[in-house]
Amino acid sequence: MARAQASSFASFLRPLGFVAAGLAQALSMASPAGGKPLWWLQLLSLGALVWLLDGLRSQGAGWRRAGLHGWLFSTAWLTGSFWWLFISMHTYGGLPAPLAAIAVLALAAALGLYYAFAAAWFVVKAPQGRVAGALVFAALWTLAELVRGSWFTGFPWGAGGYAHVEGPLAALAPWVGVYGIGAAAALAVALVALHRPLRMAQAAQGIVLIALVFAVPNLVPALGDDVRGDKGAAGSLSIALLQGNIPQDEKFIPGGGIETALSWYGEQLRDAKASLVVTPETALPLLPVQLPPGYLEAIQARYSQGTQAAIVGLPMGGQGTYSNSVLGFRPGEARPYVYSKHHLVPFGEFIPPGFRWFIQMMNIPLGDFARGGLAQAPFVWQGQRIAPNICYEDLFGDEIGANFRDEAMAPTILLNVSNIAWFGDTVAIDEHLSISRMRALEFARPMVRSTNTGATVVIDAQGHVTHELPRLTRGVLEATVEGRRGLTPFARWVAPFGLWPLWLLAMAIVAAAWVQGRRRN
Repeated sequence: MARAQASSFASFLRPLGFVAAGLAQALSMASPAGGKPLWWLQLLSLGALVWLLDGLRSQGAGWRRAGLHGWLFSTAWLTGSFWWLFISMHTYGGLPAPLAAIAVLALAAALGLYYAFAAAWFVVKAPQGRVAGALVFAALWTLAELVRGSWFTGFPWGAGGYAHVEGPLAALAPWVGVYGIGAAAALAVALVALHRPLRMAQAAQGIVLIALVFAVPNLVPALGDDVRGDKGAAGSLSIALLQGNIPQDEKFIPGGGIETALSWYGEQLRDAKASLVVTPETALPLLPVQLPPGYLEAIQARYSQGTQAAIVGLPMGGQGTYSNSVLGFRPGEARPYVYSKHHLVPFGEFIPPGFRWFIQMMNIPLGDFARGGLAQAPFVWQGQRIAPNICYEDLFGDEIGANFRDEAMAPTILLNVSNIAWFGDTVAIDEHLSISRMRALEFARPMVRSTNTGATVVIDAQGHVTHELPRLTRGVLEATVEGRRGLTPFARWVAPFGLWPLWLLAMAIVAAAWVQGRRRN
């Protein structure tokens, strides 16, 4: 009787363990105390997932039970990673709070199905050996991450590798990128966690193995800058990054946020002294034809001569076709440079088929935007090739990598312009900062960010924040940025092949394990 009660109690607690591990994974992306990523917590939460799944495997659990528990982990993790979508839909979009909460949970639950499938496969099909089992878990985890980041345009926010923008695995970024880091983390924890029961001798062996996994990337600096693709400085550029801090609920109000934005950004663009002045995404919240007469022409005239240039965010288009764009103004150019956002946000910038009814329930002045091309030409100024990306485009390292196909024309500086005032003063700001830092690490390029409410920063080519404005304030960040040359190993393979090498490696590991298992049976 006592044994049956203990078993029943364990069955009750096990789902809670998966949920707790998933919430810890979410917290590792950005600590509530300070917003820093916690790489060690990501390892602990992922290790707990492996250990719990291995427990199900030892009990002979079927794929349904395993998938359900994996789904609990992933749904808790993803809900905790982007819960702030609730603010955009309810506070600014006017969607009733219960419906907004259900929408966030439904998105997390749908994306969590990828990890549920991975968990079910691992429990039912993975080999029993520690090394083989760890390799299969890492491959399945990586496939789930890749699918989430690509299917239905992809939404990879909160991918596990972003917790390692700091820590020992960060040195892997210029070699294998964020998904490779996530795979290394999964492999490391699985080598330790795949023991039941966990004895001291086995734990010691696992710790040695995980230490080796961590040690390898940190030997990379000894190989020299040329091997890592960093060929040195490409000159410097003085910049001024503008942060208007226009409240989101006023941003599109005539006589309110619109007037404030036009006045403040107009003054800063007129009076700036830096070589390059940059505004956030849609800093001017009107189409060119809606701007006051002569407004845009005055900016163009201001930068048509001299030694200064400007990049200004605003929507473009007309007659039902619109784009989220930036215009670049520089001396000697009859027409401004144009970059239009390529990777659009579902429900914000385009409406997926069958969901127009959902958008119509909210009061968001956005709809279907036109999509810009991949690998658009950089903005060339004072010897620098500046590659813009808008808002969450910096989530997609493979798409940014397309700009590095020709080393002679590769960007020397990456630029992100954003407006995430939609999500309030939340960890969304910190999580997005980590994403930009990861792109800087992957390509060994500085990333500068001009945002409406934060984080407006300068990130150097080593992923360190060197200059930062306080968030939720109005101000100008002035700094000197050093461009960089050369191609990292990650840039060399991701530019021509995208993420396919990781896809194929992970699928090959899973397929090899499946074939080996069939032979044994």
